[in-house]
Formats: sequence, C-alpha cells, structure tokens
Amino acid sequence: MGSLSLEMDFEPLPMTPRSLAMTPRSLARRRLFPNVENKKQKVEQSGAGPRKNLQLEVMEPGLKNDGPSLDTILVNYLDTLTQRVNYHLGYPVNICYDHYATLAPLLQFHLNNCGDPFLQNTVDFHSKDFEVAVLDWFAQLWEIEKDQYWGYVTNGGTEGNLHGILLGRELLPEGILYASKDSHYSVFKAARMYRMDSETINTSVNGEMDYSDLRAKLLQNKDKPAIINVTIGTTFKGAIDDVDVILEILKDCGFSQDRFYIHCDAALCGLMTPFINNMISFKKPIGSVTISGHKFLGCPMPCGVQITRKSYINNLSTNVEYIASVDATISGSRNGLTPIFLWYSLSAKGQIGLQKDVKKCLDNAKYLKDRLQQAGISVMLNDLSIIVVLEMPRDHEFVRRWQLSCVKDMAHVIVMPGITREMLDNFISELVQQRKQWYRDGKAEAPCVAEDIGAQNCACSYHKIDYISP
Repeated sequence: MGSLSLEMDFEPLPMTPRSLAMTPRSLARRRLFPNVENKKQKVEQSGAGPRKNLQLEVMEPGLKNDGPSLDTILVNYLDTLTQRVNYHLGYPVNICYDHYATLAPLLQFHLNNCGDPFLQNTVDFHSKDFEVAVLDWFAQLWEIEKDQYWGYVTNGGTEGNLHGILLGRELLPEGILYASKDSHYSVFKAARMYRMDSETINTSVNGEMDYSDLRAKLLQNKDKPAIINVTIGTTFKGAIDDVDVILEILKDCGFSQDRFYIHCDAALCGLMTPFINNMISFKKPIGSVTISGHKFLGCPMPCGVQITRKSYINNLSTNVEYIASVDATISGSRNGLTPIFLWYSLSAKGQIGLQKDVKKCLDNAKYLKDRLQQAGISVMLNDLSIIVVLEMPRDHEFVRRWQLSCVKDMAHVIVMPGITREMLDNFISELVQQRKQWYRDGKAEAPCVAEDIGAQNCACSYHKIDYISP
C-alpha cells in the first residue's frame, strides 16, 4: 500500500454537444434528475440573497402530497447552492473542484476505514490503500520517514486537534496545555474533555502568540510538563505562531525534550506553508500535525489528516477483536470515501499545482487588501496569510449575502483557490457603494478597529490621518 498515482482509469460519462457547454455541477444535476430538467418549480430565492430555511419534513411514500416532489426539492436546492457559490467569501472551504462527478459512482458502496489504516480488515469495503498513499504524501511533505510516522484521515481539523492533544496528555499525564486565545475553539474543547489544566496565552494585535506571556506562564509552572498547541494560521486573522521561537523559549525555561509536547494545528495553512518555507517539519521536536482536507485542498465532505510519530501511538492503541484490528483513532468508524477524494485531488494537482494555488491565493489576498485600503476601509493582512480582516459591514443583510464571518467589529474574507478576481471586484464594488449609504448622513461612522487590527490599519475618523495608503 502507499504510492500516490493515477494508474486507475475512470470511465468518463458520455458527453453530448449540449453537455459540453454545461458546468460540471449543472451536468451532474441533469444526470441525477433528468425528469425535472425542464419542468422544475421556480426557485424562490436568487443567488444574490441568503439561502432560506426550506422548512422540510420527511415524506411518507404512498400518501398524498400536495407539495413539490422529492426530485423538485433537491433540484431547487442544488440550483440555490450553485448560485450561492459566487458569494462564499467568509469561510475556509475550497469549493473549486470538479472531480466529484468522476468519483460519484463510489457512492453506491459503503466504505468504512475502521481501525488502524496500516492494518487490513477482514472486510473488503474500505479504502485504506488510498488512505496510506495520502498519509505517505503528507509524511514526505512534513519531513518524516515512512517507518517513523503514524497517522490517519480524520473527519476534520477538530478531530485532529482532539487526537494530537490526547497524545500529548497520554505521554505527559501531568502536563499543562498552553494555547493562545486565538487558537481554534476545539483546542479548549479538548482541555475540557480531557480534564486538563490549561493556560490561555495572550496574543499580539495580529493574532500571533505573545511569546513573553508564554515564557512567563511556562516559568510559573516549571515543575510540570508542557503541552503546547501551536497554531499555523489562526482561525480569524490567519496569524502564524513561530515554532522555532517557541522551541527556543522552552529550552530557555529549562524544558528538556522529554518534558514537552508540541501539537501543530495547521488546519488551513498546513498545505500552504511547505511551499513558502519549511516551518512545519518533524525534523524539529514536534509531536503531531493536523490539517483539514476540505479547506485549502478541497473535498465535498469534511475531512482531515493527522500525522504523529510512530513511537507515540502505542500510548493510544487498543486491540479490538471485533474488527480484527488495532484502533488508535478518535472516531472508530471512519469515512472511506474521503481518502479517495484526497488521493484523487493530490494526484490531479501535484505539488506544482498546489504551489500555483498558494501563489494565486496570496496574490489575490494582497490585491483585495490593497483595493480596500485604497477605498479608505480598515483592513489588515498578515504575512503568509490569505485571510483579509476588515471592518465589519454595518448591514447584516450584506454580511449574510456574502457569507462573512464576524467577530467584534471585524469581518474577514478568506481568499481560497476558488475565489476569483471578478468575485473580489464585485464584493469591493458593492461594499464601497453600501458604505456610502450607511455613512452618508454623518449620524453613523465606520467602527474603530485599532485595538483589533492595529492603529496603522484602522481608517476610522480618529485614525484616518495616520492611515497609510499604498
């Protein structure tokens, strides 16, 4: 098991002149619901507005139903989602992929990768060979030898964090969990679930860990081991904690390598930073790394990858006779489809394709930041980040229309591979026009976000005089 390749031939579905002019999503829609193609009910909500709750109920076969048919409901739902794709700016999901049509036949099988990926089951309906190929690819990316690592395809970044932090706790039962206040919420969920003592570390204005605060708290608890969550791309601001600085602080504070464990939460950026620098590497004394597969790479289902050192995993492994395997995962039963989707995406793109995606996203993020700054809108962009933080739009309908994520007086746009310049231009144009309406009479002013993104990035009336335009 293991090599990543495209040796398998997928038979393409028959194409017609009409189908060649259709998008993959509309083509899939026509194939799934051929009888509804020309007589579907009108979609009540346009792509410009937020999706409304469908107020559905389960239908009973054979009973009279005055409402739309099952197929009509699904077609309308698909049409709405297809329209709303162009307004999906605030959350880290790459929806730019077309391989779902090729892989759709796999949906007729129940694929369960229960247990250890490296041990075969007594059942054939699994995709562990695909899974190991994906794991080998990430092991190479993060610089750890095949015989030195263990990992599995998770249900998402949260499961990866739960697994990594659990490993740290099992290795260092008396350890204290250290995580910055900008860490993903699942890190603090893990602390509660595992009844761990924890310390919340302050952050700088850009969202990066405050290293002086980390040092102070490590010294306060010098008698206990340290389990440190390092965030490679914070959820809201996209800040990157510096692994090398943290390792130096641990050394300065007297923590030998057997008294600390580092888990890297690289949900979004774990597939980006290797093509910029090698900050994520098992050549450093880190314990585990997790990414989300549905974020930068893209997958129709939530999924992730968790990699750790093979020598650590025995602390979690349990022999399960019922499944004829050893299990050291969080979830037990695991989706067997997601490893195939990940394998296919990685094989189709390759490292060169991913590197191009990284460059495009970084360039587009800078483009958005510069355009907003030129328009006099408060905005911040961290180095090596694709998350553009801006002042929160005043109108809730505008926020919902563009599906933005908001915290305090901030919103952000995450410039994923599927986000085009045209989409960004439409967003900027509409935001600029709306702001003229929101603030035209002088009764309301744009929020001051100096404390959140720095005075140099704030364009409120007070800080405007110091706002630097490019």
